[in-house]
Amino acid sequence: MRSTRCHPDGLMLFEPTVHEDDRGAFFESFNALAFAEATGTSAYFAQDNQSISSAGVVRGLHYQLPPYAQGKLVRVSAGRVFDVAVDLRDGSDTFGRWFGVELSAVNHLQLWIPPGFAHGFLALEDGSEVLYKTTEFWHRESERALRWDDPDIGIAWPAEGLRIIISDKDALAPGFAELTNSAPARLA
Repeated sequence: MRSTRCHPDGLMLFEPTVHEDDRGAFFESFNALAFAEATGTSAYFAQDNQSISSAGVVRGLHYQLPPYAQGKLVRVSAGRVFDVAVDLRDGSDTFGRWFGVELSAVNHLQLWIPPGFAHGFLALEDGSEVLYKTTEFWHRESERALRWDDPDIGIAWPAEGLRIIISDKDALAPGFAELTNSAPARLA
């Protein structure tokens, strides 16, 4: 498995070695030793989540407050998505910056998002299945969202030709300026 550090610091892409022959394909989607060596952390994964989305669905940008902040290891098993992480770590040199990458069932890439980032994605195809491991359980009282299309963040979503579908809760999420003026909503 090959790993690549991304910017903002802390984000990492993993690309598995895919073994293909006339029977199909096989790859190791997670290896705790390789993950620990690449990230410098031996993350404990508490929960696995899966979503299935139609083209144009935006989920996020979600995060949880400490002590329930979640690290996420995200991959796609069907279809493709544009996956995004926004740095919300207090004191980070890249606070407020975003990173986006296409994850698909074809490229097999996985994105490691450590605690302290908001996360979301845009489904680029119908039936896009996103699977992600989290380092903490979902905690309703700690759950927060950041507006997906906030101009202060300026995410370049590849949404041309797509009809955006978003939950009411995510559509009403606060923007970055509101977040930065609300210290209790920021991550440590």
